[in-house]
Amino acid sequence: MQELYTFSLNHWELVAAFLITLAMLIFNIFGDQLRGFESISAEAAVRLLNGEDTLLIDVRNKDELTKDGHIKDAKHIPLNKLREKMGDLEQHRSHTVAIICRSGNRSGVACGQLKKDGFEHVYNLKGGILSWKSAGLPVSYK
Repeated sequence: MQELYTFSLNHWELVAAFLITLAMLIFNIFGDQLRGFESISAEAAVRLLNGEDTLLIDVRNKDELTKDGHIKDAKHIPLNKLREKMGDLEQHRSHTVAIICRSGNRSGVACGQLKKDGFEHVYNLKGGILSWKSAGLPVSYK
């Protein structure tokens, strides 16, 4: 134990880097659960959309929808407009809500906002529209 203490004092930069890396890894693995929502695969999202009364919200901007396509029946609310559109989503508060963006980052932010505002069943589509398309699932360009 004394050796560990001595090593830590002599190599504090390595110990600090290790602890920071460990914290980032833990947050990456358990971050969604800590924030109150779950990240799901494209296949799991299909099961949700087919099996329940699920609202799919696409938080990408209009240019991204044109470029990458969108999922049929997804409600388009850009992330920067989500707060002001919260009233329109009120009737879905107790329903399942899945959120998608391009790669899964902005949708994670949107999931956090919805959970904070009292939405009960919120899911982030891990990998966004990119994972949806790479799974061979349909998109519309209309």
